[in-house]
Amino acid sequence: MEKRAAILQAAQELFTDHGFEHTSMDAVASQAGVSKLTVYSHFGDKASLFREAVRQRCQAMVPEELYVVAPGDTLREALLKIAGHHAHLMTNPQTIGIWRAIASACGSGEAVLGQMLWEEGPMRSRRLMQVLLAEQVRAGTLVIDDIPRAASQFLCLLKGDLHTRRLLGCVDNACEQFKQEIIDNAESAVDMFLRAYKAR
Repeated sequence: MEKRAAILQAAQELFTDHGFEHTSMDAVASQAGVSKLTVYSHFGDKASLFREAVRQRCQAMVPEELYVVAPGDTLREALLKIAGHHAHLMTNPQTIGIWRAIASACGSGEAVLGQMLWEEGPMRSRRLMQVLLAEQVRAGTLVIDDIPRAASQFLCLLKGDLHTRRLLGCVDNACEQFKQEIIDNAESAVDMFLRAYKAR
């Protein structure tokens, strides 16, 4: 298990820094301090290693308990926690590095990698959001006809154009004005969502 964890840690760092195409199994093995045979015995091939590295990173970055309304919290407070977490996550250097690496790989004919990232990242967040919204609909707090669409709308509101601007290098994540914009956009997204779906 220690070797597996070391391999995944090395893979996450190398895939983020160098992309899929320019990360070799030899490099992963070397950075993890294991043999290449050990890497293959645990994961089979580079695509499988990539998927597991993405899955673990996504689960660590977005824990399931984030999507639970804690006792004593209002729905708005719970949504603000989710919004703040996602807004910072979608613009931090680590996440931007992953998206750039995937975009590069897709351009080289590895579209399946983009599908993997989509399933383990945004789709997982959407499913967790759907569970939370469904619970609130049953409780009568929200009125939503199409829960999957509403979950997607909420996550898209959090992104705004912030993620794209960071992805294209239009703004540095250290910019204080941009940091405040992330916070303001998250709060505005929550209030807009509640105006649309909160039970009257």
